[in-house]
Amino acid sequence: MSMNTLQKQTNINIQEKANLIWEIATHLVGLFKPHEYGKVILPMTVLKRFDDALAPTKDAVVAMGKKLAEMKVEGEARDGILCKTSGYSFYNTSKFDFKKLIAEPDDIESNFENYLQGFSSNVKDIISKFNFTDQVRTMANGNVLFVVIQEFVSAKGDMSPNKITSADMGYIFEELIRKFSESYDEQAGAHFTSRDIIYLMTELLIAPEKAEIKENGCTKTAYDMAMGTSQMLGCLTERLHEISEDADITCFGEEFNPETYAIAKADMLIKGGNASGMMYGDTLNDDKFSGYEFDYIISNPPFGIDWKREKTEVEAEAKKGYEGRFGAGLPSISDGQMLFMLNGIKKLKEGSGRMAIIQNGSSLFTGDAGSGSSEIRRYVLEGDMVETIIQLPTDLFYNTGISTYIWVITKGKSVNRLGKVQLIDASKCYVKRRKNIGNKRVDLDDSCISLIMEAYNDFAEKIYTANDLAVESKIFDNAFFGFTKVTVETAQTDENGKMILKKGNPQAVKGASDTEIIPLGEDIDAYIQKNVLPYNPLAFLNRKKDKIGYEIPFTRLFYKFTAPVSSESIFDEIKELEAEENVLMKELFGNE
Repeated sequence: MSMNTLQKQTNINIQEKANLIWEIATHLVGLFKPHEYGKVILPMTVLKRFDDALAPTKDAVVAMGKKLAEMKVEGEARDGILCKTSGYSFYNTSKFDFKKLIAEPDDIESNFENYLQGFSSNVKDIISKFNFTDQVRTMANGNVLFVVIQEFVSAKGDMSPNKITSADMGYIFEELIRKFSESYDEQAGAHFTSRDIIYLMTELLIAPEKAEIKENGCTKTAYDMAMGTSQMLGCLTERLHEISEDADITCFGEEFNPETYAIAKADMLIKGGNASGMMYGDTLNDDKFSGYEFDYIISNPPFGIDWKREKTEVEAEAKKGYEGRFGAGLPSISDGQMLFMLNGIKKLKEGSGRMAIIQNGSSLFTGDAGSGSSEIRRYVLEGDMVETIIQLPTDLFYNTGISTYIWVITKGKSVNRLGKVQLIDASKCYVKRRKNIGNKRVDLDDSCISLIMEAYNDFAEKIYTANDLAVESKIFDNAFFGFTKVTVETAQTDENGKMILKKGNPQAVKGASDTEIIPLGEDIDAYIQKNVLPYNPLAFLNRKKDKIGYEIPFTRLFYKFTAPVSSESIFDEIKELEAEENVLMKELFGNE
């Protein structure tokens, strides 16, 4: 589906459906605070989606459940039979469904509890992450449980899979979460990434083998280490299926927010995907996928968030060296986004794995030579894993207006890209939104994504334009981003101005040390001879203090000098303004 069509659909049908569902929250006024509405609406929406999906096989499942109980069939065998009967990887053996619940209003609380207990264990896990039992008790005590369930039985709550596709349901969840975030004064972008960005990331992931997939299909695995509601995995799956009906992709993900994890798992259950691959936990200190390797990794991990909570486990993992995930180095404890990058790299399939990951600007340049952040950049660049870095437009995300970047990292570069890094400035490639959503004021439409992908696929130094859009691509050797930070000392001289030597070595003046940043590949002695000694003849190097560093000065590399306006032009403009002012004054007050 094109981005233009998708946005039109999202702006009309999806928002209307989400608004209707959210209106049910009017029955919660007084009993719940506005920022608590989502704690009821989100899990009820998930449950109603399950209820509508299971409706066609409900009677058969209930009957089979009774039969298996009589036969004393339990455990995995029971689950397998009931799932086969339901047509999904989940089921509900309770005699109640949403419609039957409202037929007995006096017993609504106990019947609803019976209904919840009838679900399979994977759905019970979802319910527990919503902490829904407390909300049900509050609704029952406030006499609104019946009314809320009744509202979900009405047309506004109809979420049958034959009426709302899995993709559309994902959009509705996004819209509901956004409303919940707004009412909670919380940033929606903490939970999901807008689909225009995800579609660009998916195109970048599959680009090298797109033609092969189209012709022969594929069997792939995909992982999102900060999956939110799993929409990145969903978009990647949709795109592969659009390219080839024979594309088979198995998804895995980990999420630390219990409510968004619950939605991700629910969504995967409805789709018939790998719901058991949706894990709850903190990726940094509770890695659920140790030892796994994936074909694709797609992720937008949190940035600007510290890793103090995970410090003990992260540092222990770092001590494992490259046997663990963080052997390359540890970034500043105030920002853990590069830890997610290292986690992804560890899990990329050797020889072919590809990762598209969002980072902010700090991953490009923060940290001095020898620091953890610099060492991580050194690791990925010297390991020839950085394929492309794309600067996105500002105001593209829901929760931030700052500059953001897509890093494409791979363990299987094509021959023509070996030893090279492509930087793409797409900061001017966007279309303005008619209505802002949080900080999101611009979108990437089809033409934007097409232009960026043209620049990526060409792998050339060139400016690409289309209508009012512009994208610039530059190519650099990996070593271009590296440098040696050398320490320059000044000798202390005797009364005759001669260097004081000790065992043949000059002695340094205390407090007179300086440093020089010298690009890798440049002769250090020649650099000092040309740039330091003419200004300080007593300078000498302490090579024991040399440090290798890496940084990617993205903004400086794409900087365009604009000549300042000349003083003559400014003076002429002032004279023109004065003349205009005189004319206006005469019109107002007449000639004197």
